[in-house]
Amino acid sequence: MSDIEHDFSILANSPTHHQERRKTRTPKPMRKTLKSTATLSNLLPTGAVFINQLLSPVLTNKGQCTNQLHHTLTVLLLVVSATASFILRFTDTVKDEKGKVRHGIVTFSGLWIVEMAEVKLSEQEKARYKAKGIDFVHASLTVLVYAVVAFCDKNIAKCFFPEESELMAEVRALAPAMVGAACSVLFVMFPTGRHGIGYPLSKE
Repeated sequence: MSDIEHDFSILANSPTHHQERRKTRTPKPMRKTLKSTATLSNLLPTGAVFINQLLSPVLTNKGQCTNQLHHTLTVLLLVVSATASFILRFTDTVKDEKGKVRHGIVTFSGLWIVEMAEVKLSEQEKARYKAKGIDFVHASLTVLVYAVVAFCDKNIAKCFFPEESELMAEVRALAPAMVGAACSVLFVMFPTGRHGIGYPLSKE
């Protein structure tokens, strides 16, 4: 072994070197930020907005809404998407005795398992899976974000408001960003412990 390789080996195994390696780990504040971002991505109604943008050109006839059927189908799309966004905020997951993930809906009396499977929970766990005020706040904010984004869609806006004023156009352009940003801040400040459908499971 050459002198250079010997010196490098000593440096790599030195306590100082290990301390420097430990310092390169992700700082705790950054980990919290990344976790909050992951939570935010699941709270915002991205799925409902995607379906809205996919179907609105067809259901509104590209914003024309030439007959009552177009209006009815568009309203139905908005109601179903908003309802789904609201209900999904009350979904949670739990692992049974075999370690299998079970999906359920949070109620005032506890978690209702969709698969109708029996899951034994302690009293503390039962209390955790009861609906709380924060769940209604998150659900309402999610529906608000969806409603603003949906009605700012050019096809839906043209369907319900054929003659758009200049002020309405400015509101439609600014509202999604402003409401989305405000709700995002509230989501991060008041996080939820729910792990609903599509939400990554924690180690617990």
